[in-house]
Amino acid sequence: MNIYVSNLNFSTTSESLQGLFAEYGEVTSAKIITDRDSGRSRGFGFVEMSDDTEGNSAISELHETDFEGKTINVNIARPRVENNNGYGNRGGNNGYNRNRY
Repeated sequence: MNIYVSNLNFSTTSESLQGLFAEYGEVTSAKIITDRDSGRSRGFGFVEMSDDTEGNSAISELHETDFEGKTINVNIARPRVENNNGYGNRGGNNGYNRNRY
């Protein structure tokens, strides 16, 4: 189960996040998302747990609780949506239908 954790303290590490969730079961991975340029935490991350029951338990127990001085939000992660090669909703044609007759 992939879990999304937001409103993290900027000093939170992947290791401390993993330790928090390990209290509820086996953590496959924990990752804090960082800014590509500065390397600074973006304040959210993902935790992967091997068992859905343990993951759901962690979500219900940890959502809106204090962790390292911040009230964190914990939810099931939604699948990543592709962004059409950076063109957003315009389909890559600057919003114009180039196939007009």
